[in-house]
Amino acid sequence: MDAPWSGRTIDLNADLGEEVSDDEALLAVVTSANVACGYHAGSPAVMRTVCAEAARRGVAVGAQVSYDDRDGFGRVAREVAYEVLREQVADQVGTLASIAAEEGTSVRYVKPHGALYHRAIDDEEQAAAVLAGSDRLPVLGMPGALLTLAAAAGRTIFHEGFPDRAYTPDGRLVPRSEPGALVEDEDGIVAHALALARTVDSLCVHGDSPGAVAHAIAVRRALEAAGHQLHAF
Repeated sequence: MDAPWSGRTIDLNADLGEEVSDDEALLAVVTSANVACGYHAGSPAVMRTVCAEAARRGVAVGAQVSYDDRDGFGRVAREVAYEVLREQVADQVGTLASIAAEEGTSVRYVKPHGALYHRAIDDEEQAAAVLAGSDRLPVLGMPGALLTLAAAAGRTIFHEGFPDRAYTPDGRLVPRSEPGALVEDEDGIVAHALALARTVDSLCVHGDSPGAVAHAIAVRRALEAAGHQLHAF
């Protein structure tokens, strides 16, 4: 007879500081905040507000780095040279780190955003640029080049799952351009979160999705009811 399921420790994160989400409400629910660093969204003032509230609530701060693409919200594929991307990532991490320190917290990890997130799964050069620009920070992402290279370099890695996104049979996210890419009903998001929670270190609820706050609350309640302990990595 199998032992009863007793849960595990898991992180709950959201993309914040993008000026399209209820940051204050989400910070009351999540354990980690992926803060936009100004290249796809956000500003120093917004970063400061998020970092201050995160510090007050004990929420971990991560650098959400992206391509320089405010018009496309960082979701447009770009061809960026290694040296340029490395410096762009370093600039984003450095800016957020300075602001975080002034607000009594620190940058605990790095997570690419949008097109860069997906490109770094397959493209070793782009992945290497993200790593080179982010010093020795732990890395949050999905299996692929970025996490493989990070682990090989002795960096701490954390695996991420997306309860509000549909997956392909090979474990990738269904592109947003395709029907059914977003899981929008609360029951479906919760069920997906509980399934993913057995295999990943962190769950991401997109802050720019409709009903993001309600979905995050529902996911957190379901995780705790299932015996999981929510804690930032």
